Amino acid sequence: MPDPSDADNPKSLAWVVRAVKAWVERCGAVWVQAQVIELNRRSGPTQFLTLRDIDEEVSVTATCHRRVLDAAGPVETGMTVTALLKPTVWSKTGRLSFECSQIRPSGEGQLLAQLERRRRLLEAEGLFDTSLHKPLPLLPAGIGLITGAHSDAERDVIRNAGLRWPAVRFVVRNTLVQGPRAVEQILAALAELDADPGVDVIIIARGGGSLEDLLPFSDEALIRAVFAARTPVVSAIGHERDNPILDLVADLRASTPTDAGKRIVPDVAEEAALVAECRTRIRQSVATLVATEQTRLEGLRSRPVMVDPTATLDIAAERLSTTVSRLRMAAEHGLDACTHQIDQYLTQIRAMSPKATLDRGYAALADDHGDSVSSVEQVTTGGRLMAYLADGQLGLLVESATPTASRTPAEEQS
Repeated sequence: MPDPSDADNPKSLAWVVRAVKAWVERCGAVWVQAQVIELNRRSGPTQFLTLRDIDEEVSVTATCHRRVLDAAGPVETGMTVTALLKPTVWSKTGRLSFECSQIRPSGEGQLLAQLERRRRLLEAEGLFDTSLHKPLPLLPAGIGLITGAHSDAERDVIRNAGLRWPAVRFVVRNTLVQGPRAVEQILAALAELDADPGVDVIIIARGGGSLEDLLPFSDEALIRAVFAARTPVVSAIGHERDNPILDLVADLRASTPTDAGKRIVPDVAEEAALVAECRTRIRQSVATLVATEQTRLEGLRSRPVMVDPTATLDIAAERLSTTVSRLRMAAEHGLDACTHQIDQYLTQIRAMSPKATLDRGYAALADDHGDSVSSVEQVTTGGRLMAYLADGQLGLLVESATPTASRTPAEEQS
């Protein structure tokens, strides 16, 4: 084999890179502890991150699959991790790089990863569904407060709530707020306050702290107890940057204990101003209504029937008088027509009356029985008759009865 340093027999660059690549990759994978100083998440499967030694100014660029980051939990810049790295050389550029196949957060990063897995599990069960959150009462009769004894959080909540509503009543339960026994005491206080009918809302408060100090407020037992509580629960843990899992299951998340004191009760000054404004609006509405009704009443009073109530009666009386006059005229016309018709009937009757015949000089004969005599055949000689004249009666004695000779048809026709 020729000497690789012989200038007369140079090796190709690709040969050198392949040789270096083969030598480097013989090192195999190794677990290292380092700090993540840069993390570039991309849309593709390959992700890039820069790791730096914890003690020395040494940093390397590493690549990993998206699944590695997802499995590690919340990996963020500045976090200390334990990573399984395998050195490799890019054939095209000869650049040294490291392939990361596993990442395990260390210290706070490990805690964050555990909390993230717990958060995902509880979220999958629906414990963080905001539609299940219970509304807070407008003005609670009693407020349960779970916090450390003589703590700033206790003073902040009570002082700020009292400034807004001086008559506010607190039922305080002091417990440990960090350490292994904190969860047990907080659970007992929560159960006691939840069973108290005089408590309308419960605040769990702490004035911030490190990630380890706030671990009790991400405990699974506490999260499930808050979810099952019948009384609305307010989480007031730490500051804006502190986000224990309790914040997700609580019915209301306050950024600080001070914020919780301001949000659980209304401001008495604001409420008084609102009441005054409502009273002013009511007065204005009543005044407007009265003015409207007054205008309507004046309009009604200005109508003719209200100005002179007898006007309608006069009109009705006039109509009644006209109707009566018409009825009288119609009755008179009817009577005149009937009188005229009766006169005509009387004239006709009188013309046909026997008395009219008697007035013209004729007489009516009747026998002894009062039956009229119209033929000589009805009387006998020597019989008595009664003759009725226009001005009296005559008694007659029949001396003879001579019938008139019957006329021939030719005479009757002539």
